[in-house]
Amino acid sequence: MLWQEIKRTSTTSSEHLLVKWSHAPLTKTIKESCPGRAIFRTELQYHTDVSSLMEDTNGNQPERQTYNPWGLHCHQLHLNRMSSKPNENKLHQFLLLENVVSKYQYPCILDLKMGTRQHGDDASEEKKARHIKKCEQSTSGSLGVRICGMQVYQADTGQYLCKDKYYGRKLSPDGFRRALYQFLHNGKRLRTDLLEPIVSQLKVLLSVIQKQCSYRFYSSSLLIIYDGQEHTENKETLDNHPQGCFQTINCTMPLGTGQPKVDVRMIDFAHTTYKGAKYNHTVYDGPDPGYIFGLENLVKILQNTQEGV
Repeated sequence: MLWQEIKRTSTTSSEHLLVKWSHAPLTKTIKESCPGRAIFRTELQYHTDVSSLMEDTNGNQPERQTYNPWGLHCHQLHLNRMSSKPNENKLHQFLLLENVVSKYQYPCILDLKMGTRQHGDDASEEKKARHIKKCEQSTSGSLGVRICGMQVYQADTGQYLCKDKYYGRKLSPDGFRRALYQFLHNGKRLRTDLLEPIVSQLKVLLSVIQKQCSYRFYSSSLLIIYDGQEHTENKETLDNHPQGCFQTINCTMPLGTGQPKVDVRMIDFAHTTYKGAKYNHTVYDGPDPGYIFGLENLVKILQNTQEGV
């Protein structure tokens, strides 16, 4: 039903729509369902002032869509899998994932693959060699971090600029720095108000990782998220201080609702290992050097952006 509603709306409306998902609590009733079947209620909210703009690796723009193509693709695959299991009496186990951008009006997301090594201890020799080559030929080897995806709201056009993992793999260290700058640029100006809170959260994470004695976060990622919708207080403050508030001693970010919405999340732990981990007999000593290397370089690049270097 959800898939049919998306298709119906996208084909009957002439407006450019961005499908925004908000998930109500997972509910299960006796009358509505048979044993083992849960009803997942999902609301569709449409924003007519934003459309999705995708670019390929060469910077070309294909036909404009009326939805986020990747999000729709994921939902289609999921619904196809669900519909292929007709036995409703069979119990299934699910992971309930949090939508960490559900509270953002215009979520801007940077997906970073962290560390200098991307293969897990259980990888085959062929897979190991493939991942080692990817790291050597990308910023994973030189910086300990590479871009896997990016979505940035452009305030000047009301569209999203999106980049995929293939774009990230081709970047040089200088290209990575420019892409990071682009992630913080809304099409009108550089969002300097975001730098201090992002750097602050990354430093806290770095201090925690440095204290771990056996964890290896192979192939895990880091999400950096902020809201593309600027708060009025933020904009007024920055207009009065073009170089950024944190560069002036007497200037402080407004508290409460005036503070920019920023979040940093570690995700994807399928290949993470630590002393005592089940099904993994390889034990490492000390903190993860590859992950720390990537975090330190990420902080350094953002600080240079903050200082205008």
